Amino acid sequence: MALNRIVGIDLGTTNSGVAIVEDGVPRILPHGAERIIPSVVAYTRGREWLVGTPARNQYIVNPDNTVRSIKRHMGTSHRVNLAGRTFTPPEISAFILRELKRIAEYNLGEEITDAVITVPAYFSDAARQATFDAGEIAGLNVRRIINEPTAAALAYGLDKVEDQLAMVYDLGGGTFDVSLVEMMDGIVEVRATHGNTQLGGDDFDERLAGLLADVFEEQHGIDLRHNRRAWARLLQAAEGAKIELSSNPFAWVAEEYLVEQHGGALHLEHEVSRRDFENAIADLLDQTVESLDRVLEDGEVNASELDQVLMVGGSSRIPAVWELVANHLDVEPQMTLNPEEVVALGAGVQAAIIAGQPVDAILVDVTPHSLGIAIAERRFGRYIDDRYSVLIRRNSTIPVSKADVFATLYPDQDTIKIEVYQGEHPTASENTLLGEFLISDLEPEVPGQPATVTVKFDMDVNGMLQVSAQDRVTGHSEKVTLKASARRMSEADILEAKHWVHTLSELSGQQMALLQQAEDLLANSSELDVDTRADLEALLKDIQFARAEGDGEELEPLFDELVEYLLDLDV
Repeated sequence: MALNRIVGIDLGTTNSGVAIVEDGVPRILPHGAERIIPSVVAYTRGREWLVGTPARNQYIVNPDNTVRSIKRHMGTSHRVNLAGRTFTPPEISAFILRELKRIAEYNLGEEITDAVITVPAYFSDAARQATFDAGEIAGLNVRRIINEPTAAALAYGLDKVEDQLAMVYDLGGGTFDVSLVEMMDGIVEVRATHGNTQLGGDDFDERLAGLLADVFEEQHGIDLRHNRRAWARLLQAAEGAKIELSSNPFAWVAEEYLVEQHGGALHLEHEVSRRDFENAIADLLDQTVESLDRVLEDGEVNASELDQVLMVGGSSRIPAVWELVANHLDVEPQMTLNPEEVVALGAGVQAAIIAGQPVDAILVDVTPHSLGIAIAERRFGRYIDDRYSVLIRRNSTIPVSKADVFATLYPDQDTIKIEVYQGEHPTASENTLLGEFLISDLEPEVPGQPATVTVKFDMDVNGMLQVSAQDRVTGHSEKVTLKASARRMSEADILEAKHWVHTLSELSGQQMALLQQAEDLLANSSELDVDTRADLEALLKDIQFARAEGDGEELEPLFDELVEYLLDLDV
């Protein structure tokens, strides 16, 4: 048995998965019959916490206590309310990561403490740090954060020996990335990347649900967008229709008892055509073409130079997406690996590399955004402030260090405020402010002249930035590690969240195995009599209630009772 095994995790907007490499081959670690789980967290009226498919199933009946697509809010001040408590996006994500951790431990029969987690290539610094926070809350040592298209390229390039230039088109449930990747003798190098963290299958579902809502309003004069439960059902129906339309030209939507009017129930029955769906999302797909062109321009290549185009993400299954990419690049896209699993597989490859397993692949990644500071420029005899001076340009290979020298505006100025930004706009304040700090007690090299300061940016392999400023005369320096913007959770917040998530979801590998054994028995055994089945179901419900309440003292005797019960049943 391997010690200190590292797993790879795709923490997706819609679905998430965990993978490892065994005998040089990456594989998904399943959860029963599921290879990936929905990225959904819920709290039931029975005070039970749900993650994955059970949580998604609750959404249509209890949307107010169900959280979907939390990844879109990573790195923001967004909050959700569940179980009478306010949760941050990293805390909700930690529930999903804890579930993936348990899945890995159940499959491997050992404790898992270390992981590689993927993020969209266009994720901001704050969102990346929020992902780190989520991992810490979930009890994971996050060894590396890698970009999703890069992970996909690792999975595809694992057994490739010839040099290739590939475009990775990653259209998932909530985010979109496109990356130009070069694979040479096991080295995977990202040359350029672009994307949109607010574009994906969720948006397609909303467009299709909007079409269905319009049909219903025409028939009954009621706008279902203002009814949370009805809208949740429409979104789920739209997602099902979207999937159906990937293989069929028409999809039939039938939702009974959506709302009541004058004491009677109203239903929706409507056939959606693939053409209607494609017309509804055409402008969203056009945005992905803009990213394709941007990456080709940044990578200084023509589409004709591409050896292959790799399709990644569940939404890449949509025929219109496939045709759009094929026609625009004049290259037949490849989907030889499951687009919904390939990112997790690639994360597993990177995890194996870090763990020292014999995997013939090396990763070279890039930073997706330019990074710099706000300065004032002297023009036509006067100073113009709020200008943006870039130190690390986007698509720079990481890790990377860049430094430059800046001067004070006036000879007697002894303090400078360093404002660090991320973005591409020439006006500093139009970009994203990552952080700021002061360096004081500056002295000029020549009396009567402005003082000079060396500003240095150091970005590590995870895309995390450290900024330092040093007085060239005195050697005095100040630095800040931008583990996120001001929105980042404090250490105290992380500890509190860790307590909550662990209290609500922590079970040992043995306890998880016992639960799985009991659930399998209920699902697959037809020999249990009615009373035995009822007693076992009641015991499992008591365990779920104790978990939801965070009652660790109550859990232990309940599991002892479960062990005795299973022994009596001779299973």
